Amino acid sequence: MYKALALLILLCTSAVCFPAAAPALAAGKSVLIKNDSTKLELRNFNQQKIQQYKTEKEFLYEEAERIDLSYWDRFWKWFWSLFDGVVSNEYSGGILKYLVMLLAAGLIVFIVVKFSGLDLKIFAGKAKAVDVPYSESPDNIHEINFNEEIDKAVAAANYRLAVRLFYLKSLKLLNDKALIDWQPEKTNQTYISELTDPDKKTSFTALTTQFEYIWYGEFFIDREHFIEVKDNFERFNLAAG
Repeated sequence: MYKALALLILLCTSAVCFPAAAPALAAGKSVLIKNDSTKLELRNFNQQKIQQYKTEKEFLYEEAERIDLSYWDRFWKWFWSLFDGVVSNEYSGGILKYLVMLLAAGLIVFIVVKFSGLDLKIFAGKAKAVDVPYSESPDNIHEINFNEEIDKAVAAANYRLAVRLFYLKSLKLLNDKALIDWQPEKTNQTYISELTDPDKKTSFTALTTQFEYIWYGEFFIDREHFIEVKDNFERFNLAAG
């Protein structure tokens, strides 16, 4: 009984795994099972070829650099790349980025102020008020000896007062030439609007701006910058006269 059962299992297995040999086994014939003699060739990766492929752009799948970056964007990209690895996390990197931007903005402001000719001492505070030894009225503006008063102010290093005297002297000159109608209640902008000559109006507008910054703004002015302002007034008075 057991032999019959084993034979049945063998026949079923043979029919599934070796269908071509099943009839022969069923008939009780011997079947010759041949070994697979196919020759297998073991192949390995060529490391030299792999390294060569790595250098060819066709096999580089990294994201290509944007070609529409401006020179300004490229500069900042290069600049921030200098700090790669310096900071350990995103938080400290963000602080460093804003700190550098703040320093860069301060440097730009410093350069602009220096090239504009303004004195940095103006940021230290306003200058002391200057007592004016005269009043401005229609009667005495023509009586002031401007050259003498300017020399006194310069000798006392009172350059703000000297600039004020230069401005009043220019107003007197323009009034004498009937280019403006000087009145103590008028504003400086009114005098500018009364000038009809475009060149004189442009020059006097610049002088008015300098005067108002120095006098009404109480900005500090040293001898070096006073000489520059003085030259501007003298050129204007010479051209207007």
